[in-house]
Amino acid sequence: QVQLVESGGGLVQAGGSLRLSCAASGSIRSINNMGWYRQAPGKQRELVASITSGGNSHYADSVKGRFTISGDYAKNTMYLQMNSLKPEYTAVYYCRATTMTLTDRYLLVWGQGTLVTVSS
Repeated sequence: QVQLVESGGGLVQAGGSLRLSCAASGSIRSINNMGWYRQAPGKQRELVASITSGGNSHYADSVKGRFTISGDYAKNTMYLQMNSLKPEYTAVYYCRATTMTLTDRYLLVWGQGTLVTVSS
């Protein structure tokens, strides 16, 4: 089994910053890709940013220049630095990882989510 635990969400005023963390644990041989997704009320879950074990990152157009994703694959940890936050960024933010377990199983794992609320 592999678990992902997010932290760092909360309430912040528009223009403020938050840093989300995601820690993976369990029967992990390797992690190939990690990403942040978000789901606002009444909307579909969407990709925010992702990063590969090789350090290649990808961002949704709506957050380019505001968010920075980073990963420490040696520690199975990922971060999302969010700056200049807007009220429309209010959502539950989820961590996702594609992992290879110690028993050579390929697993796609989601965290439980952390709520980010941006007030105007």
